[in-house]
Amino acid sequence: MTGDFTAADEPLRLFAAWLTDATASEPRDPTAMTLATVDADGLPNARMVLLKGTDERGFVFYTNMDSQKGQELGAHPQAALVFYWKSSNRQVRVRGSVERVTDAEADAYFASRPKQAQIGAWASKQSAPLESRLAFEKAVAVYAAKYAIGAVPRPPNWSGYRIVPLSIEFWQERPFRLHDRIAFTRDRPGAAWSKTRLYP
Repeated sequence: MTGDFTAADEPLRLFAAWLTDATASEPRDPTAMTLATVDADGLPNARMVLLKGTDERGFVFYTNMDSQKGQELGAHPQAALVFYWKSSNRQVRVRGSVERVTDAEADAYFASRPKQAQIGAWASKQSAPLESRLAFEKAVAVYAAKYAIGAVPRPPNWSGYRIVPLSIEFWQERPFRLHDRIAFTRDRPGAAWSKTRLYP
């Protein structure tokens, strides 16, 4: 476990340390995070996705851009993330703007995926109505045959999104609900972070 996190002065390095801890302690999917978006009526949507990259620029995940989340991010390029690591009683909340990753980044990540997952990306019309499981399995079989030999190219509607954080809050459970909370905020990407300790 990392030491006294309340002394940290830079949130992305602190997040990296907490993620390292979670990777050692979580029994499954330490990169799982809740992604919240809003629809055309302003109604929030939330779902679990997997973090596939993080650095000084932000937090990256990949998806079908025609999916519900892809359409919502296209219309409203802002999002929130929540990480909760039950094994260490820690939570991280992130809010910020959203941008697409570069084609080169998306191509590199897609190429690293197992071939069956690559084929699944072609076969799935993510979030669209599905008449039966058999119809999906047939689509998988069609693309498996099409790409039986050689590399599978990245579908044109499949890419990644980067949440560029404007606020990151760290929460650590303490006995008797006397938890520790530290919030980092900034006005714009690239600006200096401001740190505030919060009541639990």
